[in-house]
Amino acid sequence: MRETDFISGFAKGLSVIEAFGEETSRLSISDVSGITGLERATARRCLLTLAQLGYADYDGKYFTLTPRILRLGHAYLSATSLPRLIQPFLDQLSEKVGESASASVLDGNEVVYIARASQRRVMSINLSPGSRLPVYCASMGRVLLAALPEMEARAILDASELKAHTKYTKTEPAQLMEELRRVREEGYALIDQELEIGLCSIAVPLADRKGQIVAALNIGAQAARTTLKDMTGRYLPLMREAQSSIAGILS
Repeated sequence: MRETDFISGFAKGLSVIEAFGEETSRLSISDVSGITGLERATARRCLLTLAQLGYADYDGKYFTLTPRILRLGHAYLSATSLPRLIQPFLDQLSEKVGESASASVLDGNEVVYIARASQRRVMSINLSPGSRLPVYCASMGRVLLAALPEMEARAILDASELKAHTKYTKTEPAQLMEELRRVREEGYALIDQELEIGLCSIAVPLADRKGQIVAALNIGAQAARTTLKDMTGRYLPLMREAQSSIAGILS
């Protein structure tokens, strides 16, 4: 891309939208300036523009995003058939195992949920399409990282904040790279309470007919109800069936 093709004002506006999150739902101009690194005057113009267009509310001090912002995410879900194609398989898998099943794609150093069939809530946060998790300690994240060339996967890890969410979280890059090699060889990733105490999950990659990895599929369950042996012995074969069926319909 040529330098003249880059619209810096548009990029700044997107960074302002991305400043909002689960723990940053109400932000002042100064807050946004600090999060994005934009000058205060630039942050102010972006926020006021969002408010003028109906994407944000402004009470005189704080800005909050409005439901209109969902149009941006819905555009992706509408433009791609992937979530729609995967959903029936997630529903069927979830019913068979009695646990929640999800699918996600890689976005930088995070995984983004694109489809989910929920049996019961297994995490303290409410997961749904659009939810994000750190790539390094999520089962679907490790599957998607393992599908990349090693240098590319390592670059993503180096750009991530590798913090310990629990005492079990793997945070050493060398240890994570070794784990990715195991995932690549065995074809699945297993997470044992690394993201949240009491939560275990297993994931497999989803490929299209050409063999290109396009997403990941996982099952999450409470450690009190499910052992790791159950995950690999009972869930994995059913996930393999779904994995094979999905590959047959993805072009």
